[in-house]
Amino acid sequence: MPDDPRHGPLVAMLLVLTVVTGLVDAVSYLALGHVFVANMTGNVVFLGFALVGAPGLSASASLAALAAFLAGAVSGGRLAEHRPDHRGRLLVTTVTVQAVLLAGCTVAAAVFGHTHDPVRYTLIGVLGFAMGLQNAVVRALKVPDLTTTVLTMTLTALAADRAGARRLASAGWMFAGALAGAALVLGPGVPAALAAALVLVLAVAAATHRAGRLTPPWTRPGGAAP
Repeated sequence: MPDDPRHGPLVAMLLVLTVVTGLVDAVSYLALGHVFVANMTGNVVFLGFALVGAPGLSASASLAALAAFLAGAVSGGRLAEHRPDHRGRLLVTTVTVQAVLLAGCTVAAAVFGHTHDPVRYTLIGVLGFAMGLQNAVVRALKVPDLTTTVLTMTLTALAADRAGARRLASAGWMFAGALAGAALVLGPGVPAALAAALVLVLAVAAATHRAGRLTPPWTRPGGAAP
């Protein structure tokens, strides 16, 4: 995929965050009771299923994830309003907060496990908040075809337009994250999957901070002039 001078390293960084999305949704779906913390379309559907008594689903878990995601999105929107002039610093601040939240979840899962409801709902809430924050800030960064979470319209556009290396990469990296997340959850366990997500988020923070230190053109709203 060719470099995009308008957005500098943001394209690569958002693809890494797409992997993170796959990792944390693998954790939430496979280990926290068939709920998503990033894919809210799935949660709305699951909520409908749960309310009519479908087995294996929890209306309260879906509602908790939805509420936490919305709270994170509100916080991300406020953060974007307060840091509108430097996209690099906005992303660094966001993923730093995410790193703190993921570190807390990793420690909690390692120390207390993830099957008891108090810990399970805490993990759902904290991870949902982190992903809502990410979604709102990614929306504010305005890098075309990279939402880091929603693939339905991405795949539709890819098929309808029959073009878009970035769209294809987004789907592929999401798949890779889900594949790795499932392997980690079903193998070493939930703490390992969360730790992998934490490492990726820290890498995004470090790389974006380094690339944006001298305020290159891509850090401006809208990116460098074409």
